[in-house]
Amino acid sequence: MSPFPVILSAPSGGGKTTIARMLLARRPDLGYSVSCTTRAPRPGEVAGRDYYFISRAEFIAKREQGAFAESAEVHGNLYGTLRDEVEQVMREGRHVVMDIDVQGAVQFIRAFPLSVTIFILPPSAEVLLERLRGRMTESPAQLAARLQSALQELQQVDEYEYVVMNDELERAVSSVESIIDAEVVSRERLKNLRQQVGLLIERLEQEIENSSP
Repeated sequence: MSPFPVILSAPSGGGKTTIARMLLARRPDLGYSVSCTTRAPRPGEVAGRDYYFISRAEFIAKREQGAFAESAEVHGNLYGTLRDEVEQVMREGRHVVMDIDVQGAVQFIRAFPLSVTIFILPPSAEVLLERLRGRMTESPAQLAARLQSALQELQQVDEYEYVVMNDELERAVSSVESIIDAEVVSRERLKNLRQQVGLLIERLEQEIENSSP
């Protein structure tokens, strides 16, 4: 099996982080790439497990060194995925679950073009609004910025290979699992077919060479 990244994107409040955590908890063939951010840790977050919490200056230095597969500024904070973190998980034989927004996904695919892209869709605008407002930790200006981001991200849904409706959490997680399993089978089949074609070409070339006067 050749591991590949699995990108989960959704509007803020769409549930992609919860789905990613459930996938990681139940599947040993999946791993998580710890990202960097300049924002402060939220209650319950642990440095080195949830994020690498670094200064803005340190983040910019890493970005200039080409350390990130993707990076973005979201609501005034910088976020970035380290290339070596992604590669390390895949060297361990595990697919990498990426919980990133739309603008980050575009960059990430340039660095890792064999990624599988999945957009997590909230079941309705009302549910999305309820989830965003339910945080109760943001100012009206911050909420307005998240609503604008959600609109822009929803407008990019056609750029994703798969769309999963998060109307019921367990069903959504199972749908993502089915996509991963199908991609594994498809890619292994394609790999085997290419190997078979290579053997056929090699055998025909030998026969042509032997038949030449």
